[in-house]
Amino acid sequence: MTGDIVAAEQDEKEVQTEVQAETPAAGLDADSAALLAVLARNIRHFRGQRGMTRKNLAEQSGVSLPHLARMESSQGNVSVVVLGKVAKALNQSVASLFGDEEARAGDLNLIVEFLKRQPVSNLARIREQIFADFQPAEGVRKDRIVLTGLRGAGKSTVGQALATRLGRPFVELNREVEEEAGLSLQEIITLYGQSGYRNLERRCLEQVVVKHPQVVLATGGGIVAEPLTYEILLNSFFTVWLHAEPDTHFRRVMDQHDIRIAKPALYREAMDNIHRTLEARDHLYRMAAFDVDTTQLSVDEVVARIVGQMDA
Repeated sequence: MTGDIVAAEQDEKEVQTEVQAETPAAGLDADSAALLAVLARNIRHFRGQRGMTRKNLAEQSGVSLPHLARMESSQGNVSVVVLGKVAKALNQSVASLFGDEEARAGDLNLIVEFLKRQPVSNLARIREQIFADFQPAEGVRKDRIVLTGLRGAGKSTVGQALATRLGRPFVELNREVEEEAGLSLQEIITLYGQSGYRNLERRCLEQVVVKHPQVVLATGGGIVAEPLTYEILLNSFFTVWLHAEPDTHFRRVMDQHDIRIAKPALYREAMDNIHRTLEARDHLYRMAAFDVDTTQLSVDEVVARIVGQMDA
């Protein structure tokens, strides 16, 4: 326990650099400094979406904590700056230099460039219109229901009750992943990293779609940060976001004896992590077709609200 507390204190000190002004490395021109600032913000953003502390990221990536701290404070590897300069000289984005042949297809490029020109306020409406035109009808999607949300929102408990109410099978995607790999989630991440785990998660989700024309599915909270997988959810399922107040999430996780974030001695770190993760994922969770705040509701009341929305 002492080691965990020390590690938490060290990580808390490192997180403080996230709110410091992004100071570019000495000797860089304005364009290079701006590129490093974007890189720093994106690393912190994606880390927040996945609910990872910097220590978690260091352990899973093999990159030292000091180096990650430099990257997250706009002091990243200069080779990235060189890459940015090459992309700029070619009038391309950095991402385009790593795109596959399909990504360079003419129609896709035109669509991407059109979307880039749209104000942020229009993007949700455009996405909704595209999905309405090209995904299965809502009535078909309601045959499959998926519950998303941070741990402690009630996905497993509500999912089981909802499946019983509707007479459908209940599936937990994380259990499907473990069965497919023959390993625990932690072992999968340790052996294959986040990338390997997410690829396996997507494959298992595709299998659920094929095997179950009607189902209630509960997913891990971070699945919404994986665009390819989340698109399958939104396209193939009636998506329900279950959420609660941060204190409620913490209490429920404590009740589950989940030591990952629920050690009493690490309460402040756990609450900071919950707040940061909810904030980073909020716009993604809000893409769900329906949401329920489970803070003050019983399981039966949550189930009734979901069933009522499906019948509407």
